[in-house]
Amino acid sequence: MQLNNSISVIEDNNLKKRDPESQLTMFSFIFDLPNIVTLFGLLSSLLGIYAAIKGSLYTAAVFGAWSVVFDWLDGLVASKIKNRTDVHRAFGAQLDSLIDMVSFGVLPAIILLSYSNYNPWFIPGAFAIISACAIRLSYFNIYGLTNGKTYTGLAVDYNGLIVSLFFLIESFFNSGPLPEILYILMILVVYLNLSSIQIPKFPKTILIGIIVYVISLTILLVGI
Repeated sequence: MQLNNSISVIEDNNLKKRDPESQLTMFSFIFDLPNIVTLFGLLSSLLGIYAAIKGSLYTAAVFGAWSVVFDWLDGLVASKIKNRTDVHRAFGAQLDSLIDMVSFGVLPAIILLSYSNYNPWFIPGAFAIISACAIRLSYFNIYGLTNGKTYTGLAVDYNGLIVSLFFLIESFFNSGPLPEILYILMILVVYLNLSSIQIPKFPKTILIGIIVYVISLTILLVGI
């Protein structure tokens, strides 16, 4: 989560007006450590999508949870790098936002469809998840945190944690698939993503708790 606050439209336009000869190559951003961490999040999401398509939903949920870890970790890494340029910060913020779309929009939507055995009635729910994620990220990219302290609406990275928690709870019951319950849960998440509820920004130390949860989730659901 490299974007701690919004990148202003004015600042973004100023970067676009730079002399083309002063522009860095795209490959140069790949070796920026926070971006490497962000790309690991994308890899985790891709593996989650692959697992969901194959029907390995517990594995997909675990990879979705690891995407959350990398999303939080990239921001922590970025904050530790001194003298990071405005260009690197802006690029990292854009990359982070685009990958969040895959991790917390596309992946949960595919998990929902796969869990329903690709029932066409679940397509509107999948579309709602992806649309809400895109709208939520676009809104945050403009307005950022409210007063630098709270999120307006539920941040999309919690989508991955909620989906993983659903499958963790489901694993303790022998009632079989519960796609309708997940459908209702995700529609509630969509509402929270787009709501005006003010949710405090948690301290970075919560990342430790998230890592412990995801490791435990991995052991319980995948058996690694």
